[in-house]
Amino acid sequence: MARLTGRIQTRVRERLMRRVGPMDLSKVDRVPDRLVWPLMRDRFDPLPRLGALREKAPVDKLTSFLGIDVWLVTGDAEVRQVLSHPTAFSNDIRPYVGSRGDASSGDIGGLGFTDPPDHTRLRKLLTPEFTMRRLGRLRPRITGIVDQQLDALAAAGDKAELVRDFAFPVPFQVICELLGLPVEERETFRSLASARFDVTYGGAGALGAISGSREYLMDFTRRQRLDPGDGLVGQIIREQGDTINDFDLAGLADGAFTGGLETSASMLALGTAVLLERPEVYHRLATEPESVDRIVEELLRYLSVVQVAFPRFAKQDMEIGGRKISGGDVVMCHLTAAGRDPRMGLDDSFDPDRKPAATQLAFGYGFHRCVGAELARMELRIAFPALARRFPDLAATAPSEFRHKSIVYGLDSMPVRLGTAAAVNGA
Repeated sequence: MARLTGRIQTRVRERLMRRVGPMDLSKVDRVPDRLVWPLMRDRFDPLPRLGALREKAPVDKLTSFLGIDVWLVTGDAEVRQVLSHPTAFSNDIRPYVGSRGDASSGDIGGLGFTDPPDHTRLRKLLTPEFTMRRLGRLRPRITGIVDQQLDALAAAGDKAELVRDFAFPVPFQVICELLGLPVEERETFRSLASARFDVTYGGAGALGAISGSREYLMDFTRRQRLDPGDGLVGQIIREQGDTINDFDLAGLADGAFTGGLETSASMLALGTAVLLERPEVYHRLATEPESVDRIVEELLRYLSVVQVAFPRFAKQDMEIGGRKISGGDVVMCHLTAAGRDPRMGLDDSFDPDRKPAATQLAFGYGFHRCVGAELARMELRIAFPALARRFPDLAATAPSEFRHKSIVYGLDSMPVRLGTAAAVNGA
């Protein structure tokens, strides 16, 4: 089966080479607007044209780029069809990023860019670290990190900035704890965080940021081989030894970093902005603990900060949503649009009492679904109520700076006023 999959992928790449010649996405310095407009929003909401497109055709050709047809999938059922198909698509982008895709360079790897059977093998190594039993050991530390950052927010006083002082540091410290990164090295790692999702400057900027974090994690993995720590990397080394190489292990660590940092930071910032516009819901988090789970699930659906799933390369001709997709085409699944599909009884409104769907598309779907989904939920369920209890009068003091053209949507800044209750508590 592995040899058959490899032959299919080779044929797809050869077909692409015949159509467009050798490709190196890392050298693309600008992505055209016709390709990135689905990543743009009006504050919390996708552009109206995205909903209109979903109503007209939940699967539609977005554009052609470098000679490749790019399809946009916006319907719930159609997104699930694509993401759950076990053999029809490839996530392996490495052949299209030049030398960055060479395993020896250590630049590109991890679950998100890996196909079965390698994906299956690597995911089995990572999944045990994200069971509720093992994550339960992190809960006291997450609570401590949240309290620590609430103190930092209070210390900033009238210069408090929610993204800088709370939304980013909480998941950053949590993912560092999970991986086992030394405290003295965390500031270096911090600088590599969010540029990897920004496509404003094309593939060069995003892939360059990935390269930087991968280089650090490769070095960290080599050092862990000599002296395994208590974090995820050290634990896998103790359990697996030399059966997993440094490239694959650093890729797993990078995937945990990718999936666990910017996404949770964006949810904390954007989620707080949504809640502050609905004070009754914000206060409910502090006074009605039983409401937390449902509010968090609705925030995940409503915001869907990971706007599109990893691009899929069609390995064969097929039909999705009544449209014919050719082998070699790229298929992009828009998770935010699918999460608001009226055919599923969903819409563009935020309803804190909405009954959550059985499966949440905000974390993806199928065998590439985010392995850290429960860790993200745990962080949000701890952080939002703690923020509401500590600062019941929290309010924005200036317009938030929303991110543009980013696969992971979020806020770059959110100046806040802590309120009189915070001042009294501080005194």
